[in-house]
Amino acid sequence: MRILIIEDEKILSNSIKDLLKSEYEIDQAYDGEEAVLYAKQDIYDVILLDLMLPIKNGFQVLEEIRKNKILTPVLILTAKDSLDDKLEGFQKGADDYLTKPFAKEELKARIEAMIRRNNPKFYKNEITFKDLKIDCNNRKAWINEDEVKLQGKQFDMLEYLIHYQNRIITKDQIFDKIWGFNSETTTNVVEVYASGIRKELKKYDYDKYFKTIRGVGYMIKEDGKE
Repeated sequence: MRILIIEDEKILSNSIKDLLKSEYEIDQAYDGEEAVLYAKQDIYDVILLDLMLPIKNGFQVLEEIRKNKILTPVLILTAKDSLDDKLEGFQKGADDYLTKPFAKEELKARIEAMIRRNNPKFYKNEITFKDLKIDCNNRKAWINEDEVKLQGKQFDMLEYLIHYQNRIITKDQIFDKIWGFNSETTTNVVEVYASGIRKELKKYDYDKYFKTIRGVGYMIKEDGKE
């Protein structure tokens, strides 16, 4: 799972990253304009948002991403603790609000609660599609009793597509979610991994559900029709 930290104080941003990096993939943005660009990729499971940011403040960032129909859960992290600020945050689309300074354990607990509310099946560490089951903890997949042999990021990509089954995921979204913005490879790697997944699914006649949307991306489609 991937979290976006939007915080202009780099020392604090890095401290939060260090706290979470063993459990989540982390991206960092340091001003409001950069934050909107990251958030619009729509690849995050949680966004941590400071309010006092350069260029665009946190309220403006939140308002803009919600107008762009980005529904990622947002936890505001800020020193602004007035009731008016809290109400404005919730009115603009925040899911939770935590004032600084905060306990590390409370931050982790709130993130886990947001993920649990938004992705209950994922939080149980098992997601399914028909007879295909994915064990997120052990990174294994089965169709009925047969293990589907997936290598490295093949597993990550299939897990991502099944989690958002029946929704088109662009090639850029897949690349940014799995390889990350700072990867030295190119988006063409997505096509290579997609081919490998399709080849493995074909053994079980499940390749018909793995759809390529030409010029856009991929999806796992429930009815298997074009």
